[in-house]
Parts: sequence; structure tokens; C-alpha cells
Amino acid sequence: MQTIRRMELKSDQLYKQKIIRGFCHLYDGQEACCVGLEASINATDHLITAYRAHGYTYTRGVSVKEILAELTGRRGGCAKGKGGSMHMYAKNFYGGNGIVGAQVPLGAGIALACKYFGKDEICLSLYGDGAANQGQIFETYNMAALWKLPCIFICENNRYGMGTSVERAAASTDYYKRGDYIPGLRIDGMDVLCVREATKFAADHCRSGKGPILMELQTYRYHGHSMSDPGISYRTREEIQEVRSKSDPITLLKDRMLNNNLSSVEELKEIDVEVRKEIEEAAQFATTDPEPPLEELGYHIYHNEAPFDVRGANPWIKYKSVS
Repeated sequence: MQTIRRMELKSDQLYKQKIIRGFCHLYDGQEACCVGLEASINATDHLITAYRAHGYTYTRGVSVKEILAELTGRRGGCAKGKGGSMHMYAKNFYGGNGIVGAQVPLGAGIALACKYFGKDEICLSLYGDGAANQGQIFETYNMAALWKLPCIFICENNRYGMGTSVERAAASTDYYKRGDYIPGLRIDGMDVLCVREATKFAADHCRSGKGPILMELQTYRYHGHSMSDPGISYRTREEIQEVRSKSDPITLLKDRMLNNNLSSVEELKEIDVEVRKEIEEAAQFATTDPEPPLEELGYHIYHNEAPFDVRGANPWIKYKSVS
């Protein structure tokens, strides 16, 4: 959680220095969600999310170095500098997806593949409170329940869809009840242990052939919706400060560990020092690594195909596509 927090703060800094450009949605405040989920599933399980994806990219096994290099559009990035903030991928991680809500039916498709191939695997399909009112999500619920797909639908409710509070956007804010005929759980998404235990239960439910289950993680983002949103035009600084002081996921876990003698202040300080060092080294790499050359623009369209030509901006420009 500390690594993700520091990574996001470094991304914020690099964005303000105009080293990272374009869309950038930061995850700080919500770290307990991705860490808690990953702690209770297997590496062979699958996960797909929306565009606030840096935390999940890290928990699914991509290094900070590759994430920051992807944000700065360099060759050493996890998508070779072509995906940026919203489109990072790893093994069994189907990325950030830029279209609101569109990843949910894709997640059900992955769950269908798990069932079709008879694998003991599940898919976690994540979306935000802003996407929760979309029709395609309810269509997906229906198919998943009909076919008993091993899919956990997870609504990360951070209380604001862009600049609109949940109360102004939804007639019912009980997102965990939205599945109707699919059982649902509401979880404190600021408590990493709550998230872990609830996900263990949900994963067992799916693996046992009972079909899909819904989870609503009640969480909070400290930054605005994206870097172009200062995040204080629709909520007060006091509200953000109150959440930080009362339910910050990192502080909550630190306090719990210290109070139960699971760790010492010195140990936690050591972790922080190591994390800061790792982030600084990754940032150094992300700012010095070369950008991908123009001739590689058409590379990696397919996973393993024979090389072929791709038309450029006009018929006379051709790029080679190499898998």
C-alpha cells in the first residue's frame, strides 16, 4: 500500500512537471482495495478494471519502474510506452479500460472462458460508482447469473463519479443490492483486512459453482477524478482531510499492527525508506529511458502473427507490425 501511495504521489509530481501527459487517474486513498483483493486470490485468477488502474497493475505483478515508464511513454514501460495511464496489462490482468463500464461484460467473458475450459479460476470484474447505473452492467449480471459464471463483480464506490456525488447520481446508493438475484456484500474498502476476508468468502462462493457474487467496496480517492480535476469544486477540503485523518487505509493498518505488537515503529520506518528509494530509482528510469521509435508504431498489434504491413496516416506511409 505504501509503494502504491508513493508511486501515485510521484506520478502527480511528474504530471505537474509535464513529464507525464494526457489522461491520468490516480489511486491514492483506495490502496486497501487492490491490495486486499490480490491477497485473497491466486496468481492464476483474472482481473479487469477501469482506467484508475495503476494500483492493480502493481498488485498483478508489474514493477513500479515499468508503470512509471509507461506513464512517461518510454520503451521500458509495461505496454512499451504505447498505453499510458489507462492501458496497462500483465499476465491475467486485462488492463485499464478507457470506456466507462465496458470492462464489466469483458470480465464476464473471461469468467465464461474459465468455466468453458473447466479451470478452477475466477474473474474479478471492477467498476466504479459512476459506471454502476449503466445498462450493460445489468445485462452482464443477468447472463452471469443464468450461466453461473465464476465472476466477482466489484463496485469501488469512492463516493464521486467524476464530480457528481453518488446521492445526486443514483436513486439507490446500495450498490451491493443492485444484483437483485445475485448475492451482494458491502465492505469497508478502507480496511485492507476487511477487503481480504470478504474477497476470500466471495472467491470460495464462485469456485464452488454457485455463480456470481457482488461486492461494494466503500472507499475514497484523495485526488480529483483525473489530473485536470482539482477535486475541491464539488467537495470541501475539510471532507478530504477528515477521511485522511479518520480512515486512511495505511494509517489504519499501521495503528493496528503497532497496537497488536505485530510490528515496531522502526520496522515501519525502514519499509518507508526502502519504498521511497525504489520510487526515486523508478522515476529516474522513467525520465531517462528513450521513447519508442516511430517505426515501432505498428508493432504488437497481435500476440504472435507473421509480420505484416500497416497503413499509416496516408497510403504512402507504411509501418511494419511485428508481434
